Amino acid sequence: MNIYVGNLSWSTTDADLKSLFSQYGEVTSAHVIEDRATGRSRGFGFVEMDDEGGRQSIQALNGTDFMGRNLKVNESQPRESRPRY
Repeated sequence: MNIYVGNLSWSTTDADLKSLFSQYGEVTSAHVIEDRATGRSRGFGFVEMDDEGGRQSIQALNGTDFMGRNLKVNESQPRESRPRY
């Protein structure tokens, strides 16, 4: 299951995400998305883990405080295709 994690603190790292979600199951990958130009966090990331752990983590973590921010956690949706200009 691919999980979207939004409203992350700017200082959150991939390791922080992985340790947060690993209490609910085995995390396959955890990535904080960074701005290509500046290398700074864009405030969201994605976690991949097994389906059962994913459902538990979404229920447990959505709306909870992590590093001073209330997380938005839900199942990731496919990215909408946008026209390139």
